[in-house]
Amino acid sequence: MRIFTPAVLLALPCLTAFVWAPRARAQAPERQMTCDENWQSDRVSHCEINEMTIAAVPRLSVDGGVNGGMTLKGWQKNEILVRARVQTAAESDGRARDLARQVVIHTGGGRVMADGPQNERRENWSVSYEVFVPQKIDLNLKAHNGGIRISDVQGQIEFETTNGGVSLDRLAGNVHGHTTNGGLSVELAGSRWEGSQLDISTTNGGVSVSVPANYSARLETGTVNGHIHVDFPVTVRGEIDRQLSIDLGSGGPLVRAVTTNGGVSVKRKET
Repeated sequence: MRIFTPAVLLALPCLTAFVWAPRARAQAPERQMTCDENWQSDRVSHCEINEMTIAAVPRLSVDGGVNGGMTLKGWQKNEILVRARVQTAAESDGRARDLARQVVIHTGGGRVMADGPQNERRENWSVSYEVFVPQKIDLNLKAHNGGIRISDVQGQIEFETTNGGVSLDRLAGNVHGHTTNGGLSVELAGSRWEGSQLDISTTNGGVSVSVPANYSARLETGTVNGHIHVDFPVTVRGEIDRQLSIDLGSGGPLVRAVTTNGGVSVKRKET
């Protein structure tokens, strides 16, 4: 990305140092996934949540299948809790429940995924996940029609979805990922990116980056069809239009979040 040419200088706020540590909380992350959502309106639906605790692994892969999303939350336990929400739809309650009994959740070998009967026009199923993981773990996440949310994790993190938004909160490490149809939301924490980099993108969707007051990084963002809005002073050359590449504070690892079709918002994180 390029630096803009006519000089327009704005003062950067003073920045201080901070070392990333696992995001210890006064309370453990809450179990939030429920069966309250109305998934189907034209057929009889059934929903149930199954919980499985498995041993911690260095690297975890989660596959949402065709229609499942996922939320990954770092916690302080040295074990993994998988909450799998199985949703089915059919012409009768009995058939919807029977479909749910045929769905099998696999959690072995560092992988979480589901198998079940073939989806048909009037009968189908999906599985979404809420997974609690150790705060230091590598992740490989894949969905198709479903969003991805990750919070309070440090590691080698890779994600991909086609139709779904992505939310990344208080991460660290080496993070790469893409969504095709969905927005990107990033909440940075501490005073700098702790790790190699954050490099994420979307094709159709907006980008929102929340930056703490005392933060140092190499920030890159941009859009092809849209505009950039920054709500705090930064030092640039020229006007901020569709590309922004600057050092925040004393600079540091790359923090990059870009879109093709959508606006970009870089805002100061509320304390």
